[in-house]
Amino acid sequence: MLERFLNFMNIGVKVSIITIVMNFLLFLFKLLVGIFSKSQALISDAIHSLSDVITTFAVIFGLLIAGKDADKNHPYGHERVESVFAIILSFFLFLTGVGIGIVGLKSVFTVDKTVQVPGLLALIMAFISIVVKEVMFHYTKRVAKKIGSSSMEADAWHHRSDALSSVGSFLGILGARSGYPILDPLCSFFIAIVIVKVAIEIFVTAVSQMLDTSCDEEKQKQIIDTILEISKNVDIKDFKTRMFGNKIYVDLDILMNGRTSLLQADKVAKKIHDGLENKFSEIKHCNIHVSPKAE
Repeated sequence: MLERFLNFMNIGVKVSIITIVMNFLLFLFKLLVGIFSKSQALISDAIHSLSDVITTFAVIFGLLIAGKDADKNHPYGHERVESVFAIILSFFLFLTGVGIGIVGLKSVFTVDKTVQVPGLLALIMAFISIVVKEVMFHYTKRVAKKIGSSSMEADAWHHRSDALSSVGSFLGILGARSGYPILDPLCSFFIAIVIVKVAIEIFVTAVSQMLDTSCDEEKQKQIIDTILEISKNVDIKDFKTRMFGNKIYVDLDILMNGRTSLLQADKVAKKIHDGLENKFSEIKHCNIHVSPKAE
């Protein structure tokens, strides 16, 4: 189980490294094209891509720490570090959204219709950025779901925010070239609202992982069904789950026939324990207490 977890973490780090390279190339090309084509929107979009590089370094750092083994000072492991970094990234995302919104709203009332029209190359670069960032969003989000990484999922939404920012740049450049320069700030403002909403959702999810919140009801049902499949001769007296970062802890109290020997009861409990941890990679530990059924 530990080997599988570490393999997942390696996948996460590899994806994050690819993300850094792609974001830096996008930053470089958007900046150069923005300067050459005289597009302020594309230059701003380039700065947004550079911020993604910084946040992805934070994701890698979080993944590496979260993947460390338990030690004397952290006997339950380091998985909650992931949630801490997800909270940090949600703040970055929130500030990005607020910043884009403020600039966009101000520009709505101060847009200069005599501003120089950006070149066609800027429009093409903005479109390429939309496609690349949307692909990176779906790929990173899929890997994040696979390994249960909240910080990587936050980084995936950072890709989406950059894609939306590029949509704003594209429409703004297109609007300016069509004689409607106000489209740029209007699009930026509505994009900012979406980014802020996503940031709040990521923050709420990460905080819930820090507060020993139970896992979702569907997952709880799957775990209970698995327990009853493994052993049909037990009744569930008490069942609790709690999230520890992206991992699940299970506390289970089962009832067995009072005449069952201690050795047999231990075998049943171990069978349930091993069955749950083998089937659900997100379950880090299952604590089982056996009680006799009332006669």
